[in-house]
Amino acid sequence: MKTRINVGVVGCGYWGPNLIRNFSNLPDCTLLAICDLDLKRLNHLKTLYPQVELDTDFQEFLARPDLQAVVIATSAPTHYGMAKKSLLAGKHVFIEKPMATSSAECDELVELAASLGLTLMVGHTYLYSAPVRRIKDIIDSGDIGDIRYINARRLNLGLFQRTINVTWDLAPHDIAIIFYLTGMLPNSVNCQGNSHVTKGIEDVTNMSMNFDQGVFANLQNSWLDPRKVREMTIVGSRKMIVYDDVQQLEKVRIYDMRVDAVPPHYDTFGEFHFAYHYGDSHIPYIKQEEPLKVECQHFLDCVSTGGQPLTDGVHGANVVRVLEACTRSLRQQGAAVKFDAAKAVSPAARNGAPPQMAKP
Repeated sequence: MKTRINVGVVGCGYWGPNLIRNFSNLPDCTLLAICDLDLKRLNHLKTLYPQVELDTDFQEFLARPDLQAVVIATSAPTHYGMAKKSLLAGKHVFIEKPMATSSAECDELVELAASLGLTLMVGHTYLYSAPVRRIKDIIDSGDIGDIRYINARRLNLGLFQRTINVTWDLAPHDIAIIFYLTGMLPNSVNCQGNSHVTKGIEDVTNMSMNFDQGVFANLQNSWLDPRKVREMTIVGSRKMIVYDDVQQLEKVRIYDMRVDAVPPHYDTFGEFHFAYHYGDSHIPYIKQEEPLKVECQHFLDCVSTGGQPLTDGVHGANVVRVLEACTRSLRQQGAAVKFDAAKAVSPAARNGAPPQMAKP
């Protein structure tokens, strides 16, 4: 029988309540306490979860001797400080994305957690979604051939942030997915964007990542779009995949389409068309389960077994390295910036569902 883990959540604003809901419902977990500066917000959540204790002081929250794991869902600039204090207090740590505001901070947290024998995990929720895991299986099977390029669009109206730009807010999701699907880290990054609402904070950006073997990825992010778009296209040498997360049921569609070698000589337009292959499209059945629930359970499993999280601190640091490169590129009007691979570790070794996670 698994040991129940006492968990506390700090940050009860936009995303924190979703984490509170999931951890309170998991059988391997006791949601011990929640912490936030807003007492009114805490009292409201107390009506929903009467068993939970309330804290407005983070140090008092950490001082609870029966608290084993801390879940951090506060603003990005506070992640590093809170995570470090939590680790030094002997708590396992789950941090929402982005892991920190610099790769140096991320590396320090990774080294600290390792030295203390504590679990450090980052909340890149999409890697725990059934559609993304199914796409990973399809790619690994070789069904679509070699990946040629990936195009991702993550657009909506708001939510505007005051401490980070749209790339730091939205791009971590797709960067993490691309690392997971390709098993590769980029060698260079470009990013361009503009600030239309808040001076100095880009609300529309377009970034690209170049990988070895000719693989290319393009990511478009916006807080100024009339429609909510969550779409990724993976183009292979044999087939193509479109992942549309806004769709309720048919989130993944596989297209049997490709460009074959153009014939060296052709006399008619019809002959030219033989260079293209048009086949059927296929929608695989995917059993849906809330990704955040899977992610929270995975954190508990790793705490219990000492296993390596799929989205561990190294993974989180790699994503932040890309975001740092984007920031430097933005300041250089979109110039290519070399990816800092000095402490980066390729995601290839940690790809695939870990033993604690069931296949979709």
